[in-house]
Amino acid sequence: MGQIGSDSVPVTVAGGTDDGRIGTSYNLVLQAISKADRGGGVIVLPDLGSAVLTTRTVLEDHPRSDVLIIDAPFVEGAVAAVVTASTGADLKTVADAAKEARHALKL
Repeated sequence: MGQIGSDSVPVTVAGGTDDGRIGTSYNLVLQAISKADRGGGVIVLPDLGSAVLTTRTVLEDHPRSDVLIIDAPFVEGAVAAVVTASTGADLKTVADAAKEARHALKL
């Protein structure tokens, strides 16, 4: 995922636990949000259940109106979000682009 981001539109990941096992780390999610933040907002694209639950907990503990958890396809949503953000689009437009990626046909 890091290959699609840039300094101005970073893509960070928070997969795994603090000790490298399968799962989701509260601390890694919090750190990834901080690393991705460039002042225009952050969208979080969780892949599976534990990532959703952990991200929701992080956002409840650290509420910010400029950090959104988005129900979108993980890879396609990230690509659409980065491309849209790189045009200078606002947070809502970037989030909408990630959601719309759900409808992209591959074949």
